[in-house]
Amino acid sequence: MPPSLFLVVGTRPEAIKLAPLAHALAAAGLTPTLVVTGQHSLLDPAEYGLGTYPALRLHCPSKEDPRLHAEAVASTLAPFLRGAARPDLMIVQGDTSSALGGALAAVAAGIPLAHVEAGLRSHDLALPWPEEGNRVEIDRLASLLFAATEENAANLVAEKVRGEIHVTGNTAVDALFAILDDLPPRVEGHGLPRLLVTCHRRENWGTAFTPIGLALIELAQVPWLRIEMVLHSNPAMAAAARLLLGGHPRIRLLQPMEHHAMVAAIRTAHILLSDSGGIQEEAPALGVPLLVLRSTTERPEGIASGNSLLVGNDRYDIVDNVRRLLDDPSAYRAMAVPALPFGDGKAAPRIAELCGQWLARQRRPDHALIA
Repeated sequence: MPPSLFLVVGTRPEAIKLAPLAHALAAAGLTPTLVVTGQHSLLDPAEYGLGTYPALRLHCPSKEDPRLHAEAVASTLAPFLRGAARPDLMIVQGDTSSALGGALAAVAAGIPLAHVEAGLRSHDLALPWPEEGNRVEIDRLASLLFAATEENAANLVAEKVRGEIHVTGNTAVDALFAILDDLPPRVEGHGLPRLLVTCHRRENWGTAFTPIGLALIELAQVPWLRIEMVLHSNPAMAAAARLLLGGHPRIRLLQPMEHHAMVAAIRTAHILLSDSGGIQEEAPALGVPLLVLRSTTERPEGIASGNSLLVGNDRYDIVDNVRRLLDDPSAYRAMAVPALPFGDGKAAPRIAELCGQWLARQRRPDHALIA
């Protein structure tokens, strides 16, 4: 009988990044069962190509206190980890409260844990909160740690985690390449330069969004620049953007997009302004300059490759850097060279193969003696 695997999916980014892995596991004869936590209540796995997999639905919507949500996921999942349904391996991705809840449930039940996208570190528990604390805790608990980059792996080595560390690349790049295969060729030099904006991180909630909005209003004075902001599904974040920018004649507010449409929009943008971790992973591969609306990042590889630059939420830094890229062709070209700091698009089959090898070792009669 093949090993049983649970794959925890609670948010849209998790679904995007885990879809390539689910397909790779199935191709290797390790078809996973999805654990759909309900953190994003409208998440439909079928929209991400995950509709054919068996699924457990926990109905645990997001809570104001992320730790309480993680504990709710863990307690609701616990009964499914007993008896015949008990998996041989629990796989979680990233740093959400769903991932932490799955990790806590696995460890409490004595089930081995694998962490996809292990080793990301900003080295500041407050930025981002609670994600930095979540990923540190998950990494301490995991038996298998799949790091996207060598720098991520070095973070894990420095922390002396107990699990096996493997550098695999990030499955976000796998998902991106799959979408690019379906898109028509990119047309260069079509229309006015376009600034595409997204903003959703906690550090930019509330009044912290005001200088970002004011920067966009100032940039809208450039007559040959189009500005589009994709609203986030978080109602409070979308309301803040509408309050400050709604009705502005030169700033277009767009409804939240599914991933395929978002990739198409990113690929045709001239400059990106975003605090999204996923966009930090995708922009370098697409060769679109990215100004990151954060003061620190757990993805410094994009900075090192020259494709991204931290600008925080300072109004003047945002305006100055956007104008520099608009006015200085050499500065723009330097940031627009496509690069792959987060992997080559083959992370999912690597992870699937490593999971299969690890599970095979666990089943060997002499494993305990070797260990």
